[in-house]
Amino acid sequence: MADELDVIVLGMGVGGEEVGGKLADAGLSVLGIENRLVGGECPYWGCIPSKMMIRAADLLAEGRRIKGMAGAAEVFPDWAPVALRIRDEATDSWNDKVAVDRFTGRGGRFLRGTGRLAGPKRVEVDGQTYTARRGVVVATGTRAAIPPIPGLADAPFWTNKEAIEADTLPASLTVLGGGSIGLELAQMFARFGVRVTVVEAMDRLAVYEEPEASALITEVLTREGVTVHTGRRAERVEGMTLHLDDGTTVTSEKLLVATGRTSDLHQLGLDTVGLDPAARSITVDGHMRAGDGLWAVGDCTGHGAFTHLAMYQAGIAIRDILGQEGPPADYRAQPRVTFTDPEVGSVGLTEEDARHHGIHVRTAFTKLPESARGWIHKAGNDGFIKLVADMDRDVLVGATSVGPTGGEVLGALAVAVHAQVPVHMLRHMIYAYPTFHRAIEAAVQQLD
Repeated sequence: MADELDVIVLGMGVGGEEVGGKLADAGLSVLGIENRLVGGECPYWGCIPSKMMIRAADLLAEGRRIKGMAGAAEVFPDWAPVALRIRDEATDSWNDKVAVDRFTGRGGRFLRGTGRLAGPKRVEVDGQTYTARRGVVVATGTRAAIPPIPGLADAPFWTNKEAIEADTLPASLTVLGGGSIGLELAQMFARFGVRVTVVEAMDRLAVYEEPEASALITEVLTREGVTVHTGRRAERVEGMTLHLDDGTTVTSEKLLVATGRTSDLHQLGLDTVGLDPAARSITVDGHMRAGDGLWAVGDCTGHGAFTHLAMYQAGIAIRDILGQEGPPADYRAQPRVTFTDPEVGSVGLTEEDARHHGIHVRTAFTKLPESARGWIHKAGNDGFIKLVADMDRDVLVGATSVGPTGGEVLGALAVAVHAQVPVHMLRHMIYAYPTFHRAIEAAVQQLD
């Protein structure tokens, strides 16, 4: 393999694979380096297999809702077809040959190994140094963050990886962390008959979402048999027993740690390019530039550990490397979704964030059951729409859509926030009927 190429991509997760493949398509010589699986978390332990699991759990929930709506049904959960589908259809038994072949088939060169920066436009892998004529793209992603709880390191705990790879289900599960990953997996496993307890140190679940979303998800999970402890910190772990700061103990067959994600930047050689190796993320400008001949995309930039964000940043970096014009990154209308049932979809600022930014805020709130869609849907119609408006500028700065059809609305709300559509224009749109969109109209009217 030649030691000099046009571009080196360090980390071939979803963002790195996109950058490397598109640059190879453009005729550049590209070296992609990855020490785990090409494609990263999303296709093997994240978005794709988890949504297969959630889809199966939602089918069980829908079956249980038939009574009183469409006849009668008995539902008997079976994890075997779910595990088989994840292994065979989603992950190829956690083998990335298809992804590697896809990249090399586009003209890229692939190297399995752990790379680190070795100076401007240089990367070292297993003692060999490679040089990039145009530069290096860092896309090293994140891993599960493990809190320093006494005894936890000695416990055979799960992260999202072990949870996704499970061939059989435990009788009971404690989920440490009430964020998106923890909540999605908690509800999914509970619907398959696992006794689930969620422990969250903050005072509510889904703490980065609107309080109304936290309250509703807590209500739904409790209704489905999940035990929820909020405002409780884990003080120590003994075997499979979690000791909380209020004296409560929680014992289960398995312990799932879902307390966030972290980057391993200290091993990346950032100091060789003038960056702080102790930083929690790599600072980039609007075109993903971290320095001369250095770009970064995805989780390591600190703008959110989302696949769709990594792809967005990848597109910007690709244009910049190829010398193509395009707008810089704009995170004002960044959407995010927690795939519980009901789904929690949001975009832009929460009410609290907006007030913290000194915005003259006014909010509007409409419950899904009060909309035509919610009334028709009936069983499983928990949800709401909340709008956060900047009244000085007459535009939405944030919105939340929670419901069984939350994604149906989130796209429209994201466009409204991104394009800064005047609120008075939203009042006079033609909304589809009888969809959840009409709830936007009802909420907007409250802003008069």
